[in-house]
This record gives sequence, C-alpha cells and structure tokens, in this order.
Amino acid sequence: MTLPRIALQPARRYSQLDHATHGLIILPAGAALPADLPQREQWLAVLKRKAMKPKELAKTPLALDLPDGQRRALLMADGALSRFERLTRLRKAVMLLLDETPKSIAVWVAAGEGMADVARDAAYVAQINGVPLPVRKKKPAVALAQIDLFCSLTNSDLAPVKLLAGANVLARELTALAPNELTPDTYRKRIRSVAKEAGLSIEEFDFRALKKMGAGAFCAVAQGSHHEDAAIVHLSWKPKSAKKTVALVGKGICFDTGGHNLKPARYMAGMHEDMNGSAVALALTLAAAEMKLPVAIDCWLAIAHNHLSPGAYKQNDIITALDGTTIEVMHTDAEGRMVLADTLLMATDGKLGKRGGKATPAPDLVIDFATLTGSMHVALGARYSGVFASSEKLGALAVAAGRASGERICVFPFDEDYDPALDSKVADVKQCTLDGEADHILAARFLQRFTRKRPWLHVDLSASSCSGGLGATASDLTGFGVAWGLTLLAQWLAQE
Repeated sequence: MTLPRIALQPARRYSQLDHATHGLIILPAGAALPADLPQREQWLAVLKRKAMKPKELAKTPLALDLPDGQRRALLMADGALSRFERLTRLRKAVMLLLDETPKSIAVWVAAGEGMADVARDAAYVAQINGVPLPVRKKKPAVALAQIDLFCSLTNSDLAPVKLLAGANVLARELTALAPNELTPDTYRKRIRSVAKEAGLSIEEFDFRALKKMGAGAFCAVAQGSHHEDAAIVHLSWKPKSAKKTVALVGKGICFDTGGHNLKPARYMAGMHEDMNGSAVALALTLAAAEMKLPVAIDCWLAIAHNHLSPGAYKQNDIITALDGTTIEVMHTDAEGRMVLADTLLMATDGKLGKRGGKATPAPDLVIDFATLTGSMHVALGARYSGVFASSEKLGALAVAAGRASGERICVFPFDEDYDPALDSKVADVKQCTLDGEADHILAARFLQRFTRKRPWLHVDLSASSCSGGLGATASDLTGFGVAWGLTLLAQWLAQE
C-alpha cells in the first residue's frame, strides 16, 4: 500500500493549475463566482444549463472539460456544513477527477476562514480514494501517484492527515482481500509484519494455548475449521508519556459460513468482510502509535473462521468461557459474541499479557469493534454505526467524536431489563435468542458480562460497508471507525 505523494505549495494564483490534466478548485461559499476565475463564462453556462445558482456549488460540485483535454472540477466550501457533509461534498468533487484514473491531480484551495480545515480534508479524501483496493483483474485500476496541493498548509499540518489516510486504507485493504487470501494464518503473518515495522510488541495465544487457559467460547467457534490457525493476537504500544491505558478489541472472523446454522447464499456472500472490526482496531493502534498519542494501547484481535464441519460447535452446546461463565449456544451464526467474550476477558485482565514479569494494568477504557449483528443494519442501515456505552458520559463522548470525525454514531439503549431474554435453564446465560428481537441490544448486554465492569464502548459496525461510498470514502468499504476512534481517543485524553 503506497499513498499518493502530496506536493505542497502556497495557493497564489489560478494559473498554478495550467499544467494539470485534472484540477479541482475549491472556493469559499458565495453568491457569485470570482471575476478572475478561469473559464468563468463556461462555468456560468454550465450552471445555467443545469438551472443552478453559483451558491449551489456548495452542495453539488461540477466538472468542466476544456478544449485542450484537461478537466476541471469546481466546489464551494460552506463553513456551516457538518464534518460529514463537508467530507461527502469533497469526495464527490474529487471523484469527478479520480473516476478518470489520472496519475496526478491538482487541488487549489482559496484562502479564507475555515479553508485550512477544508484543505486538510481535501488532502485526506484524495489520498484514501487514490489507492485502489485489492482486485485480481488482468488490468487493475491505476493508482494515483501525486496530489499537487495549493493551499496555506505546511507539511507538519499534513503529517497527521497522511497517517490517518494510511490507517483508513489499511483497514479497507485488509477487509477487501478474498477469503482464500486472508485466512487466519496469513492474517497473523501480516499482523506480525506490520507490528515489527511499527515497533509494537506482539504475543499470540493460539488455539492450543487458549484451550489450556479455558477460553472455551473462542475455541468453540475456532474448532470448526483449521483451528491451529486461529488465535487471539495481542499488540502493545507503551509510550513513556502514557498516563492512561486503553484496550482495543476487534472481531476477526476471516470467513463466516454461519456454522451449523448455515447462512443462505445471499447472506454468506461478502462474509470475508466479517474481520473488519479487527482491521479497524489494528489500523487504529498503528495510527495512534505513529502519531505518538500519550496513551498506552493494548490491541486484542480475535482471529478465526466460523466454518461448518463435523467438529463445529452446535446448538444447545454448553460452553465455558475464560472466567467460568457457562454459555448455552442458541445459534451458531452468533459466533462474534462468542469470540469477543473471551477476548474481552483477556483484554480486561491485568494478570494477562505479562512482559518482563510486570502485568499489564487493567485498562481505563475498553473499545470493541465488530460487524456483529444484522439487527443493527435493520435499525440504522449502512450510514451510521451503533454504539453501546457503559455510561452516559462515554456515550456522549462517542457521539461527539462522530460529529468531529465525520463518522456518525448512534447510541442505543442499554438497560438491564433486557437481560431476562438471555436467561438460560441450563447455563449461566444464553448466547442469544431465536426470535431476533433487539438482537443488537441483547448482543451488547451479553458482551457486557465479560468486560469486568471496566468503562466500555461496543461499536457495532453497520457502516463498515455502504453501497456507493460514505462520507470521505468512495468505495463500498468505508474504513469506518478509524477516524472516529482516533478522534475519540484524543477527546478522551483531553478531558481526563
């Protein structure tokens, strides 16, 4: 994965775009086009043809093909827009150029109040959409090589933008890989490689070790496939400046057949993306380390398959989790909450993950990411992700981070009176119910039992894939959660 290079220059005059085959001009919102705007009369003619006023360019960018073969796009930036709306409009404008797969584009951002933030977002949008996701065609898409950015920013201003873009692309790249390419074994090898490159500590709890430890919930799911490939992988970032510790947990089911409760073909298609939560947690950890955030991070990735085989777990099995909780299996396609149960217990246990004889402290905050329930898709569609919070304060912080990052979050009810639905006659708890009612809430209530009462956020990634793109991202795979997570960590650290 190589991001497009950004060549940065001050925006002085429109003629700086003269040699660009593909150029985007971003102006402050206004009622009229600037008198010195190149091709002004042509732009006005296009607006007239579409029955648009110049100020509507803040909502709908336009493209103009010049006689010499060059293409120009024009957008107005409205400071009253939300971050999500701004990113959406920038994405639409940039894609007017990137749809032609150029090797380079130029982005010229006028000066004005708030335009530096627009320039940052334009750079981010161009970078993440300039990298094609993995495909295996004879003629793959051409990657964008360079972005000539004319604005008031400095290279230091763009450093965090580039790191965030790289993290988003990594999460989407991993999620896009075909299931015969990203197996638990190959995924673990990739994680080792990126951990070594980033200087992160790593330890892997494989199936045999987890079985010996008593992590029955994870092993029940993993036993249906090549279980020797499955593992809970623990990455650590421990800066000396850290005063707080966060545990990031990710569901990494590399392919989900549904197990004995086999999914029909319509719902099994795309289940190689069921490891998206782990990709988000991994990318978030790497970005936080590269940004040198003053927080210690323990990243726990639950990596396995959910396959159908004679050895696979089945309905009415009674499974014992790492803390001794017995679980009655109701549906084998509710495997995500099973692997997360043991992984959350490991993430919140200060006795696990010992290094040099010193135990990892229990985290001050736990965040898990998972493509967990179909009912969250029913509730929200694919344009928001749902969150459950252990406190109202954390819930409010999650929503605020969604507004600030442009990755929108909705907080759901989390009341104890949902718990009786999970009462079991033969075990401590049911894994789920069979009626499907409020399953996203019941899944969160189930997971909460395994958090050791630590401050906790559960992110059900209903917006991990959105047809036609979402916010900054033009591909169906959105990378949702990376920008939100980094924003939330920064806001959480600032308020402590």
